[in-house]
Order: sequence, then structure tokens, then C-alpha cells
Amino acid sequence: MLKSCKKESYIYPLILSIIFVMVLSLNVGAVEHDPIVEIGNITRIDGARDNHLIGYGIIVGLAGSGDSTRSRATVQSVANMLDSFGVEVDADQVRSRNIAAVMVTADLPHNANPGDEIDVNVSSMGDARSIQGGTLLMTPLEAGDGQVYAVAQGSVSIGGYNIRGGGQEVRENHPTAGNIPGGATVENNIDYQLDSEELTLILNNSNFQTASDIASSINDNFAGNNYAQAENEGRVRVEVPQDYQNRVVDFIAEVNSLEVRPTMDAKVVINERTGTVVQGHNVRLSTVAVSHGNLSVMITTRTEVSQPEPFTEGETVEITETEIEVEEEEGQMMVVEGRSNVYDIVTALNAIGASPRDLVAIFQEIQAAGALHGQLEIR
Repeated sequence: MLKSCKKESYIYPLILSIIFVMVLSLNVGAVEHDPIVEIGNITRIDGARDNHLIGYGIIVGLAGSGDSTRSRATVQSVANMLDSFGVEVDADQVRSRNIAAVMVTADLPHNANPGDEIDVNVSSMGDARSIQGGTLLMTPLEAGDGQVYAVAQGSVSIGGYNIRGGGQEVRENHPTAGNIPGGATVENNIDYQLDSEELTLILNNSNFQTASDIASSINDNFAGNNYAQAENEGRVRVEVPQDYQNRVVDFIAEVNSLEVRPTMDAKVVINERTGTVVQGHNVRLSTVAVSHGNLSVMITTRTEVSQPEPFTEGETVEITETEIEVEEEEGQMMVVEGRSNVYDIVTALNAIGASPRDLVAIFQEIQAAGALHGQLEIR
């Protein structure tokens, strides 16, 4: 066997400071291939989308934790509501803190029908301390076109509390926002109809290779005809075959059940606040060494070429081997051997207690050095 070996290294200073939590899309020993999935799970039909709804409402039944008289919109809204029931009350006479003005939002699915129930979110817009235990009164919900598509009403559920007593206050989570599961009834549906001659599939994650594979899968399934064509990395135009034009739903069901292997973008996502790290299996790191205060990281990549003997049926194979070393001033060292990817370096840093801020700084500099082969997204 003839072997050639190349070795490189780079050194960069950094800045490192909280408890580290790690989540990875790839574990050691996992098969490094994108999974096979159905087309319907990674695309949607153009025009088939949810629509945002919004409304202004009043919550009643609060135990003294509602809006004060300083919230003039709340006071006036209560007076107007009572007036609609034939009760005349001057706005200046409204003194109750058992009410709160809120904004109500919801998402209307494109396939929702009148009578369906959808979840709603409720958020205080005044100076209420908590909307816990309150009941939202009937609130029309409008879309961007100004039409009412749903009506919300019901008891508000929140995931927190706010308790005061003896000059002290105890608060858990966010007591001025909550939700009502199934709290809105759909009154009108969205005018959405399927085209019987042509459809456009929108990819949830745009990728040229995935779009091309989807088009090929559809064409191969329907006797090799050129019914589908990828227009760009995010759209695949599909012509409905003549035999299916009177049963488009059956055609869509068959297309959605076809399987492809989507190509995953090489990306690393790091949330500095939570310490979460997510990487794709196809992210790679070149040979690099990082020096950071009392912490140093070295990634060494060796590329070996295995050459078969003459007159044999063997093939020339390129083999990549990687070593990662993390060293602290006190003398601690962590070595990870294997293929060069983000999992290796994160595991090594985590073993010596590196913080999320450390991780962000290190990967930013690795990317700046051109050693990170993929996108880096910091949140």
C-alpha cells in the first residue's frame, strides 16, 4: 500500500462565561445519511397556508388583578359593552379591577370548516397583574381582509401566577398571557380550491437537490412522463395527468406518499442563552487549532490515500482521520478521535465544562478561519 499524508493547523485567540446543555441531531454511531421521507412531509401545496386572525376583547372575572382606571381603553370598552346590553354607565364610574382588555390571536387553517374549533392566544394590553381565572367574552376574530372568520370565548388558561402579600410579590412565568384550547369557533372558511390541471409544491426547506429529486420521483412514478419540473430550489411545478383531473385529491395523495431522500444543508445552530447546539451530519471541520485564554482546542485532520497494488481489482480510497485535543492550563486534556465534525469538538469542550458563550466564540472564529464547512447560525 502506498500512503500519502497531509497535516495542517491554525491557531486563533478567542473569548470565553454559564451551564452547558447540548442537543445534537447526530449521535455517535448514527448512520450519516439523510432519512427517506414522504414528499407530503417536506412540502405543501402553493396556496394552502394558515391565516392569522386577530381581535380585541374583554376578560372578566379577575380577582382584583385586572386593569386599573389608568387604562382608559378598558374603562371605555366596558362602558360600551354595557351600553350594548341596554345598561347606561358613564365611563368615569367604572372602578372594577376584575376586568382586563386583551388582544386575541389565532391561526385559521386553510382547510378549516364552519363549526371547527381552533386554539386562541390571549394577551393583556393594559396594566393587569394577571389574567388567571378570567373568562374571555365573545370576541370576533378578523383576518387581514377585515372579514370575521371566527368568534372566540371561554376560560383563559395560563402557565404562571402572580401573588402579592405583605409587601412582597411572587411571580412564576408570565401571568398576563394565556390561551384557550379550542376557544374559537370558525364561522367562515377560506376560499381555497385545488387547480385540476396544475399544482405547485413548496418545499419547507429550500434545496436544489431536494427539489430535483422530488420532480424525478414524481416523473418516475407516473410512467416516466415529464409531469413535474423543479422551477427553483423551493418550488416544483406538477402537471395533473389527464386521468386524475377529475380526482385531484387522489393524485395529491399519491404524490405525497412518494418517498425521497431530502438533502440537508450543512448548518450549525447555537443558542447562546440556553446552550443548545444542533448540527447536521454533513457539517465538517478542517484542521484547526484554537487558543483561548487557559483553554486550547486543536483539530487535526489527516487525509490518507490507500493505493492498491498493481494489477489488482482494488480501488484507490481516500481516508480522513481526525484528532481533537482540548487542554486547560491545569493540565486537563480531552482527546476525541474520529471524523472531523461538530459533535466531536462540542463533546470535547463539554467534557471540561466549557460554557455556551465559549462555544459561540470558538465556532465564530473557526468559521472566520474558513475551517467550518457549513452555515453557522447564532440565536
